[in-house]
Amino acid sequence: MTTWSEVEAAAPELAAAVRACFERGKHKTMATLRADGSPRISGIENEFADGELTFGMMPGSVKLADVQRDPRVALHSPSVDPPEDPSAWPGEAKVAGRAVPGNGDAFTLDVSEVVLTRINAAGDRLVIESWRPGGQVRRVERT
Repeated sequence: MTTWSEVEAAAPELAAAVRACFERGKHKTMATLRADGSPRISGIENEFADGELTFGMMPGSVKLADVQRDPRVALHSPSVDPPEDPSAWPGEAKVAGRAVPGNGDAFTLDVSEVVLTRINAAGDRLVIESWRPGGQVRRVERT
């Protein structure tokens, strides 16, 4: 299992930027897989606590049923529209992995991927930084 503290140790700058994106708002989005394999998008709240990325789901919710059937999930930070100066956009973040049951209806994320998407300082390229367990931070720029 890859904990959030392991992400912070392996890719500290990326982890800090991703966490900042997630912490700029209360409501995030989570993708789960329905019984037929199609995706489901739901609202979610999360916390970074004790070296873990944690979240909970209401008993009887369809997203909980999805996770109990297939624990693969992806979480997306709150989105904000880019300002007139695109280089000032803080970007958006995604974290994927497996939901691991904790106490009650609480889950921690076994992290399999961390992604930060933003605009470069010149404002003319999309910058995508990603990390997977056992790897290095990968950076791609697109025009």
